[in-house]
Amino acid sequence: MTSPDSGVPRLVIAAPSSGSGKTTVATGLMAALAGRGLAVSPHKVGPDYIDPGYHALATGRVGRNLDAYLCGPELVGPLFLHGARGCDLAVVEGVMGLYDGAAGEGELASTAQVAKLLRAPVVLVVDASSQSRSVAALLHGFVSWDPEVRIGGVILNKVASDRHEVLLREAVDSVGVPVLGVLRRAAPVDVPSRHLGLVPVAERGSAAVEAVAAMGAQVAAGCDLEALVGLARAAGPLPGGSAPWTPGPVPTHHPSRSGKKSPQRVAIAGGPAFTFSYAEHTELLVAAGAEVVTFDPLRDEELPEGTQGLVIGGGFPEVYAAELSANEGLRKSVAELALSGAPVAAECAGLLYLCRELDGLPMCGVLDASARMSERLTLGYRDAVAVSDSALAGAGTRLRGHEFHRTVVEPGAGAAPAWGMRAPERRVEGFVERGVHASYLHTHWAAEPGVARRFVERCRTS
Repeated sequence: MTSPDSGVPRLVIAAPSSGSGKTTVATGLMAALAGRGLAVSPHKVGPDYIDPGYHALATGRVGRNLDAYLCGPELVGPLFLHGARGCDLAVVEGVMGLYDGAAGEGELASTAQVAKLLRAPVVLVVDASSQSRSVAALLHGFVSWDPEVRIGGVILNKVASDRHEVLLREAVDSVGVPVLGVLRRAAPVDVPSRHLGLVPVAERGSAAVEAVAAMGAQVAAGCDLEALVGLARAAGPLPGGSAPWTPGPVPTHHPSRSGKKSPQRVAIAGGPAFTFSYAEHTELLVAAGAEVVTFDPLRDEELPEGTQGLVIGGGFPEVYAAELSANEGLRKSVAELALSGAPVAAECAGLLYLCRELDGLPMCGVLDASARMSERLTLGYRDAVAVSDSALAGAGTRLRGHEFHRTVVEPGAGAAPAWGMRAPERRVEGFVERGVHASYLHTHWAAEPGVARRFVERCRTS
């Protein structure tokens, strides 16, 4: 295994645009290398929660995000090293097209920026299904656009035939970029999608396992794994001064009246309806003194015994609205905890679950608001400031976040809003009531570790 100090071997899997097949290739490469006995660290550029689930299935390790907008460029290297600690090699899946980032922010949060911050070679996945010689012009543009981005090779995807492959290889040779793989069209590796992207692993069970295995087999058969590993090992050390991020030491818990240690018990929603969570959030809660327990709102009829705080992240409650509504026992348990003043942090799906109703079906009724599906996709990074003091942040705390939903909550903000959006448009959003902080905004707590500490302290004092 490789010490973080010497530079973890690493590759970035990118593409000219979304839909080129980079998730299939990245996940398949992770699975193929893990199948060879390597400890593979999986990473995803950007705020995406779904792809890391497939990465985790391929590697047996937690998938982690690297987002230069949410966390700042200075944390990309440390978060990478934290996730890659003890691994033989890291594979980083890009987002959108290689040079696409936060709207109006230049290269910020792009795959290219993360590749440069990590000094990692890039393997470009090209959908060759409708081109032959033109692939040379495309590659020439991507190679020459930013000299600081090192395109170490190309994987040609969706190649139709042997003749098509010959034409493509001749074109790529003229650019001087090594062909590191050729993949044919393959139905078994397709992953179903719906209104917010791929269907998460937690909802697909054995079908997801089979799909990841098929991806691994396809990449192992069609790609030069030795050359890819060699390219990863040529990445060299990270920029000077990079050290692994840490959530902080796990504290000694305050003694209870009985003299025993008494961690604050924080319940986190999981299961198929609530799959969106960053691994660092749990790590930060534990470091702040919490005992973290998970529960499934589709199956558990009450919150875990002794729950003092509740975190309900993102997911797809709209898909499971009938089942969530039918679980009256848990809805009542959540409402009672919220009404007691205990801290409750709800993001996006959690916001919907706390509403009075979702698409006409009763939810927890903690918030006097209703939610419904919408045709409009709300998507993008947000620059936000806390409007009201809450269990997560004091008024005036500035955080960057991300919105991604096809639902509408009416009203969109309570008497004490959670956030004031500074960009791209000015508005207030979300609800702060008693100990509840509910909002559409997804945030990454590694950018502001005080969020987790404040939340656990509120668990202790509420």
